Amino acid sequence: MCGVFGIYAADRDVARLTYFGLFALQHRGQESAGISVTDGRRITTVRELGLVAQVFDEGTLETLQGFAALGHTRYSTTGSSAWQNAQPVVRHREGRSIALGHNGNLTNTTELREELEAEGIQFETTSDTEIIAALICDHAGSLIEGVQLAMSKVTGAFAAIVMDETQMIGFRDPDGIRPLVLGDLDGCPVLASESCALDIVGATLVRDVMPGEIVICTTDGVESIPTEAGTQHTPALCVFELIYLARPDSKLDGIHLHGARERMGERLAEESPVEADVVIPVPESGGPAAQGYARKSGIPYVDGLVKNRYVGRTFIQPDQALRELGIKLKFNPMPDVLSGRRVVVVDDSIVRGTTTRKIVEMLRDAGATEVHLRISSPPIISPCFYGIDMSTKDQMIASGKSIEEIRLQLGADSLAYLSLEGLEAATGGGDDRFCRACLTGSYPTTVPIAADKDRFEATRLPVV
Repeated sequence: MCGVFGIYAADRDVARLTYFGLFALQHRGQESAGISVTDGRRITTVRELGLVAQVFDEGTLETLQGFAALGHTRYSTTGSSAWQNAQPVVRHREGRSIALGHNGNLTNTTELREELEAEGIQFETTSDTEIIAALICDHAGSLIEGVQLAMSKVTGAFAAIVMDETQMIGFRDPDGIRPLVLGDLDGCPVLASESCALDIVGATLVRDVMPGEIVICTTDGVESIPTEAGTQHTPALCVFELIYLARPDSKLDGIHLHGARERMGERLAEESPVEADVVIPVPESGGPAAQGYARKSGIPYVDGLVKNRYVGRTFIQPDQALRELGIKLKFNPMPDVLSGRRVVVVDDSIVRGTTTRKIVEMLRDAGATEVHLRISSPPIISPCFYGIDMSTKDQMIASGKSIEEIRLQLGADSLAYLSLEGLEAATGGGDDRFCRACLTGSYPTTVPIAADKDRFEATRLPVV
């Protein structure tokens, strides 16, 4: 996950635009936020733990003056939620400073870190992002040559923006696992994880940055450099972006996500009908699929769960205890809608099952006579090594269990998932378009045997 945003515009308040861009990307990470700007002589960075609105205020934004800005909102998958790991990562070398924001997760982090440390390169963080920054900054050539070197060495998922004193570069891994889009604001280039961040600043979507592509933003405009690796790989955009991660008002890889999610719900209604009185979503991510399910089934759509909009997504809370507490704070059932009724509950996915089990209990306590779970994605059976903290296989409720065993564990009257074929029909792609490793166990790259996100913490995180 994580959200990145960058803008190169000499006549704009780039820090303020980046602030609003990060607001639109807040759903991608809630642990820390940061903005770097350059005025041509130096890079100034503000980053801190917390939400975008907690990190920045008017006074802070006033200190960030320049013609180009890079912003980041973080969700950790390698490296703990410590201040040192907040981004953008800033790295200095004689005659050069860079700021880097990265969305994704590298799969050869351990090997690269050991290799660079053997060369005498020191690290101040425990995240994989600093490895990319070190490869770029410590390279003897230009910024673009540093990016090319880094792309030739790192594997896994990365959609990143890097900036030095004079230019900004966006680049994406050869498989295109994590999204990155290019926009235009009155002739000024804008880069963002999702198109919804372009909308909020008034920029228009130009296109997706292609897998393996390098996009250079300078005073001369935008230059695109495709890499050989990008032409040799089959595109593999993370399908979970379409199922859950990205905002429904975003457009990725030519797909309007709200429409795709509605189609998932429609197909789910065709595959797994049930007699019921109402269809309700698990807000907010289950909304489009629930609308599609209700429309196709003819069962009335109602709001049976109220969400506290000031509580963050429980899925991206990094701590399990916080996750369970968050569920109780996040939803409240509506007894007048649910009492005495057979309820179809539509959600986008189930990972651990903690949230779903408690929702079923809530609905029964509110008077629902039957609770039928309908999930608008196939079962998640394998961990993600590309930037989603999907835990380990033994913590995934669907791993090694039958649908009936999962149903019994969740306490529902019935349970059905969207088929893989149904997902393909709704999104328009299969193995030749998306990474579906969490659903199939087939990965587009070589992956490590284990990838504990805190594996560098014990001995390498500086004490401050």
